[in-house]
Amino acid sequence: MKFSDITSDPSIKHKLIQTIQDQRVSHAQLFYGPEGSGKLALAIAYSQLINCTAPKADSCGTCFSCIQHQKLAHPDLHFFYPVTTSRKVPSKPASKLYISEWREFLLERNCQVSLSEWYDFIGVENKQGTIYTDDANEINRILGYKSYESEYKVVILWMIEKLTYAAAPKLLKILEEPPEKTLFLLISENPDHVIPTILSRCLPVRIPRGTVSEEDQFHFETFRKWMRLCFTGNVSEIIGFATETGKIGRENQKSLLQYGLQVASRSSSLQHGIPRQAFGGEEEMDFISRFSPTLSRERLPAFYDLLNTSIFHIERNAHAPTLFLDLSLKITSLFKE
Repeated sequence: MKFSDITSDPSIKHKLIQTIQDQRVSHAQLFYGPEGSGKLALAIAYSQLINCTAPKADSCGTCFSCIQHQKLAHPDLHFFYPVTTSRKVPSKPASKLYISEWREFLLERNCQVSLSEWYDFIGVENKQGTIYTDDANEINRILGYKSYESEYKVVILWMIEKLTYAAAPKLLKILEEPPEKTLFLLISENPDHVIPTILSRCLPVRIPRGTVSEEDQFHFETFRKWMRLCFTGNVSEIIGFATETGKIGRENQKSLLQYGLQVASRSSSLQHGIPRQAFGGEEEMDFISRFSPTLSRERLPAFYDLLNTSIFHIERNAHAPTLFLDLSLKITSLFKE
């Protein structure tokens, strides 16, 4: 994948290309931003350019290294991502056991993917994916060898917030003192959920949102409708909303709640004087600007706790309609305090 193939912020692409041209490549970088910002595609394009044998302002796309990158099959490009048990892998899940599905998944979608789409693709139903200790051991193993063909050996960890606490210690040393010509590209949508010791060893690279995806628009519109119902306190409509939200699937329910946490964070930023232009689209920021006074500084901690607790219960198979009804009534009470 070439940078020119990606519809992301041109300034971000320019900065990434410039680090390679100026030979200022940080060995561990965290690409973070919302879903739909093209983080993973940018990481793959970055890897392709750094190992291209005839680079200019972009990778050539025709050398043997570029061709292998475009097939996601370069021997010095290694992917790790959340997995779990499935019909194909009934026990001891690891990224390498899903590599054929991973390549097919990315190529079908031009590397513009979401976590819920990945879970659907590998058929794990309502299970939660994780980056396990076996993957951390595999990273240490492959980096113990020299590069096969290219100058750099690149490790891309997609959704690094899914790394288990047990796996983190196995990565700390190699993140801090990697072998020469090793590049770690960590991808995250929720850097606040990344294990702090991992986060502290990476150079953060914020990837702003490009065009709004259908899923992002759904979360925005659903959350806006939900908060209006809670503010008015219309119980019959709240019951209907909770019933409908119980049908959208656990990953979408979690994403909706996580979006709510983002709104709360942005509301807090506005209350602390950060300009509204610093994040979000115009329609979204109009809503957050009006919502922010409702979610006052005194109410913010309780609002955070309610949403985080609900995410915890959804991950443990709570009955979603009941959970959203209870949560909605508590938010309604919070607004009336």
